[in-house]
Amino acid sequence: MAIIEVHDLVKRYGDHTAVDGVGFAVEQGEIFGILGPNGAGKTTTVECVEGLRTPDGGTIRVCGLDPRRDTGELRQLLGAQLQESELPDKLKVREALELYSSFYRRPADWRELVEVLRLSDKLGTQFRRLSGGQKQRLSIALALIGGPRVAVLDELTTGLDPQARRDAWDLIAGVRDRGVTILLVTHFMEEAERLCDRLAVIDSGRVVALDSPAGLVSRIGDRQRIRFRPSAPLDHAVLTALPQVASVEQAGDRLVVTGTGDLLLAVTAVLARHRITAAELRVEQTSLDDAFVALTGRPANP
Repeated sequence: MAIIEVHDLVKRYGDHTAVDGVGFAVEQGEIFGILGPNGAGKTTTVECVEGLRTPDGGTIRVCGLDPRRDTGELRQLLGAQLQESELPDKLKVREALELYSSFYRRPADWRELVEVLRLSDKLGTQFRRLSGGQKQRLSIALALIGGPRVAVLDELTTGLDPQARRDAWDLIAGVRDRGVTILLVTHFMEEAERLCDRLAVIDSGRVVALDSPAGLVSRIGDRQRIRFRPSAPLDHAVLTALPQVASVEQAGDRLVVTGTGDLLLAVTAVLARHRITAAELRVEQTSLDDAFVALTGRPANP
């Protein structure tokens, strides 16, 4: 059963239409991701879902509630981590956690959250003295402190170091396992592939694809890339003549061969016939990055 329903959402800023007929449904207990290039309308969409912006058209229901009409009740059910958020400079971490906890009827145990997010040693620290990554981890804790049914996370792990990012992923997966539905805006492809059950790709204010990460990748076929440094010069035509090869590019002293099927076997056989060794050979399968570029024509985070 859908816990978030968005139909024909429209949001304009003057003459600019930031969101143009976006629609999707998020199932109970799902981690649903929203991907898109900068300026595609991702944040505006989730801010409408949160009730922070008033749509110019369409309908939104979260837990059966209208985010604008039922604001007070929805705040007890929805936690939000905004892309950019600030607290008073002198507010201490413990004070922020206790304050936000008091807003909810059935708050989560914030001590458990700060332990997982590695903030236990910062409880007496003022907000202004936190690093960017520590502020981000605190914002995640504040989004989850109400024990929400739905959590909206906008750029969840931006600014976190690799270990903190993986800790946050484990935390979010654990939150979902307890029945919380997650709406996640991200530009990290690894994050989307690891966490999300389904993804909506938004470009120029419209949903251009909606599928599982694997489903999006499969849309552009089973392409592979082989990168290697040939031990001697090689005429590209020798490789492009192979039925498995779609393209050959020169990248410095390396060749990048793209194709399908038994690409590796075909390429290595040709190299062997020409007595050429492939040094530093690497095989890459089609990735979510590739699917994203194919759908939007540009990378998520240029």
